[in-house]
Amino acid sequence: MKQQIIECVPNISEGKDLKKINTIANVVTEVEGIKLLDIDPGKATNRTVITFVGEPTQVIEAAFRLIKKASELIDMSKQTGEHPRFGATDVCPLVPISGISLAETATYAHQLGERVGKELGIPGYFYETAAKEEKRKNLANCRSGEYEGLANKLTDPNWKPDFGPAAFNATIARTGATAISARDFLIAYNVNLNTTSTRRANAIAFDIREAGRAKREGNPITGKKVVDANGEPVRIPGKLKAVKGIGWYIEEYGIAQISYNLTDIKITSIHKAFDETLIAAQERGIRVTGSELVGLVPLKAMLDAGKYFLNKQNRSLGVSEDEIIKIAVKSLGLDDLKPFNPKEKIIEYMMEDSSSSPLINLTLTNFAKETAGESPAPGGGSIAAYVGTLGVALGTMVANLSSHKRGWDDKWEYFSDWAEKGQVYKNQLLKLVDEDTNSFNAIMDSFRLPKDNEAQIIARKKAIQKASPIVEVKARRIGGSTYQVPIEVSGFRATNLSLRWIIRYAE
Repeated sequence: MKQQIIECVPNISEGKDLKKINTIANVVTEVEGIKLLDIDPGKATNRTVITFVGEPTQVIEAAFRLIKKASELIDMSKQTGEHPRFGATDVCPLVPISGISLAETATYAHQLGERVGKELGIPGYFYETAAKEEKRKNLANCRSGEYEGLANKLTDPNWKPDFGPAAFNATIARTGATAISARDFLIAYNVNLNTTSTRRANAIAFDIREAGRAKREGNPITGKKVVDANGEPVRIPGKLKAVKGIGWYIEEYGIAQISYNLTDIKITSIHKAFDETLIAAQERGIRVTGSELVGLVPLKAMLDAGKYFLNKQNRSLGVSEDEIIKIAVKSLGLDDLKPFNPKEKIIEYMMEDSSSSPLINLTLTNFAKETAGESPAPGGGSIAAYVGTLGVALGTMVANLSSHKRGWDDKWEYFSDWAEKGQVYKNQLLKLVDEDTNSFNAIMDSFRLPKDNEAQIIARKKAIQKASPIVEVKARRIGGSTYQVPIEVSGFRATNLSLRWIIRYAE
């Protein structure tokens, strides 16, 4: 069964006291199997985004401990900040990463909420996929009125909490409420402006966000709001779907920002939000100076952005992953306010286990020394894979040079396509450098298993069989018993010991 992994991204209402922030965040590391990925505080917003991952039961335990610690250290009756909030742990979304559906993740959100309500006496609401009624799906509805309106909200029959007490008491005066959800990956993304005007930043946000702005009679700013038959405001939609946004002034940076939540990057990407904001700002005489990612971002989002800007320049997309990310960072101005380190901001990089690929992390000199040592691994398979990597890299270099050659501008896409293919093959071969050695070591470990009785002999044979690499080849019948091979090789792992061949005949 595939391992189930959930990401948890609690937002706490403290962004200034680093000692307090770290105490709250690091409590999750006390739970075995939890990996703390990121702590991203904001002084002006007085809010910190914390990110950690693990298996569902571990994540629920860690989230509960974090909410408990935040309720002990943050006093909401004294808290102020630019960001909307109503609790010490303001929101606690759970995000499915692998091996688990969004619906399954919602059941864990419900488990967490029940514990928080019963054991901590903190009230709250389930939103997004975990919501138990339609109007509670939107976080803005659950959090409307914020902390200052919480006493009235808890006693409103229409907004009875999904968990915890429905009364404002001394304890809740300190802790506030918590919103818990199961949702898809959300990117918190801020765009920097060369203005200090919150009103103008909001105007741009209204141009862009899906909810747009309220329709008004006469003057679009001061006119009376237009309402429908039910008395609800009529809205003029913004340009982009799956985008929420507001404008604010950040004293820490001395500028206004537009703060976006990109709720589905398959619909609206980072680079699309950036470019549309750029256009809307220019129409209002304002310049975008850069942008800021809060928390972590998926690798694909950064690669898509880098390729988008390379494509606009008619440049080859078949460059290295690092180069594509560098283009994304510079084009989006992600280093405008502070340094942007991809290794600390991209979720896949944060989850990497560098020990799983020790050979390709070595210098050329140390790789040669390791090969020349007494150990039989790395052997011929690993060396062949690396030599193949260099060959493909040279071909990719030629494609990239050709795509940028003067006079060949009309052919840049052709060469770019080949360079992209080269990058794919290069990455596959690099993985095989370690895969061959790992396979060899697994077989050696299997042969070392005891064989003193029938049960051990059977277990040893099974281990050897499992560790033995499979080379799967497609072959075409030419005539009689003659076959043409190979046409396609998949799942290739070479070792000096045991090799099993499975021939798939493609008539």
